[in-house]
Amino acid sequence: QVQLVESGGGLVQAGGSLRLSCAASGRTFTSYGMGWFRQVPGKEREFVTAIRWSGGSTYYAESVKGRFTISGDNAKNAVYLQMNSLKPEDTAVYYCAASSIRFGDLMTRFTYAYWGQGTQVTVSS
Repeated sequence: QVQLVESGGGLVQAGGSLRLSCAASGRTFTSYGMGWFRQVPGKEREFVTAIRWSGGSTYYAESVKGRFTISGDNAKNAVYLQMNSLKPEDTAVYYCAASSIRFGDLMTRFTYAYWGQGTQVTVSS
């Protein structure tokens, strides 16, 4: 069984920063990329950012470009999200995910087979 565990969420004032971490444990598996999604009550889970291990390509939602940075460690199936200049609209539960689909579209949640349990990020105004 594969487990992804997020950490680093919390409460921060607008303009502040947070760093999320996600690490895999359990059964060994091959991932071709990992990503972060977020969800607020009543809305669909939305793409935030992703990294493809082969070549190191990164992808960002327009709403977070220039403020968020994804990084990771392929060997550990670990991924990190540095969030700067946070806004109240960034408030959500953040989920990390891992994809075992080679050349999959990392910007869609349907590409990901493994998900973490989520960590709450709350940005106060």
